[in-house]
Amino acid sequence: MIDIQTFMLALGVGNIAFALLMAGYMRGAPSNSALKAWMWARLLSGLGQVCAWTAPHFGVDLLVDVASFTWVAGAAMELGAYCLFFGFRRWRQALYPATVAAMLVVASAAALGASPRQMTWTVAVLVALLASAAAMILLRPQKDAPLLQRLIGAVDALFALAIWMWMAVADGRTDAFNASPILGFAYLSSYLLMIVNGFGFLLLCKMKDDAGMRRLATIDGLTETLNRRAFFERADAARMLAQRLRKPIALMMLDLDHFKQLNDGFGHACGDEALRVFAATARGMLREHDLMGRLGGEEFALALPGTSLEGALHAAERLRVAVTEAPLPSCATGYRMTVSIGVIVIEPNEELTAALARADHALYAAKVGGRNRVEVGSAILKCA
Repeated sequence: MIDIQTFMLALGVGNIAFALLMAGYMRGAPSNSALKAWMWARLLSGLGQVCAWTAPHFGVDLLVDVASFTWVAGAAMELGAYCLFFGFRRWRQALYPATVAAMLVVASAAALGASPRQMTWTVAVLVALLASAAAMILLRPQKDAPLLQRLIGAVDALFALAIWMWMAVADGRTDAFNASPILGFAYLSSYLLMIVNGFGFLLLCKMKDDAGMRRLATIDGLTETLNRRAFFERADAARMLAQRLRKPIALMMLDLDHFKQLNDGFGHACGDEALRVFAATARGMLREHDLMGRLGGEEFALALPGTSLEGALHAAERLRVAVTEAPLPSCATGYRMTVSIGVIVIEPNEELTAALARADHALYAAKVGGRNRVEVGSAILKCA
């Protein structure tokens, strides 16, 4: 039979061990504020649990209060780690006052001479509320949320439920595992929380870092469009799919007009902003399955699966007009961007590089023809 004090020691040692494990991991990993907050949350929770075990064994009543404060602080910091991980913007405006209020509740209970049982209940309510909030964040409706995130959220919800059930059914008894099935459920949920959430959050952060590295390998950092290599790969895959389905696929080459003059006249920072504004304008007019890539400098390419020449010309003209109406207020007030566009439809069995060359010739014709215009590329000459 394991009593609650022994179980608290096991939890405390486990949480402190997790904190040290995370500290070691972070020494060789990129800086991660969410993981750092999680490490401190585990450490605070572990210290609180060790203090809860130490107090009755050494007769230091002050450690009961220390345990209460650190346990609540650990739960609040864990919630903050989730907020940092998901990039919430105004979470501090809600969590900081809530944490201060929770600490004041614990301080008031201690100042009023609450009994150990009353203090335990006070801390349990606060921790259950924070764990419930964490579960809501992790289990909220979210597109493409990883299964690991849902699992951590389910464990948080299970832990909060176990606390509420213990308070409702177990009548505050904390003597042993077999004193009540509810106690056993609550204690085992706590241990499950430590193991699953400890390793789970570490893996979740690693998954996010790996996704970031994959993104860096495919996305142009300035314009948030596909980089050259990724565009070629995905556009070629779209070309082959269109060929199998016997569907048209249009291709555009785009180039910002007088870009060198913009850079020379207003500075490279302004040129970068122009590229970002142009890319954002173009993305806002594309369909979900259309592809846009930056091939280099101010040159971009678009692949539009399922689009005929007529549809591509209509889309190109709408994009040309939208670019002329996109302002650059922070660096070149009064300057008007324009874009030249070459448009083709990829022929059956035509390689992507050959199609891009035809679109590039059309783009050159648009430049020679006065810029700020759309030109259609010539068809492939077929032998009789």
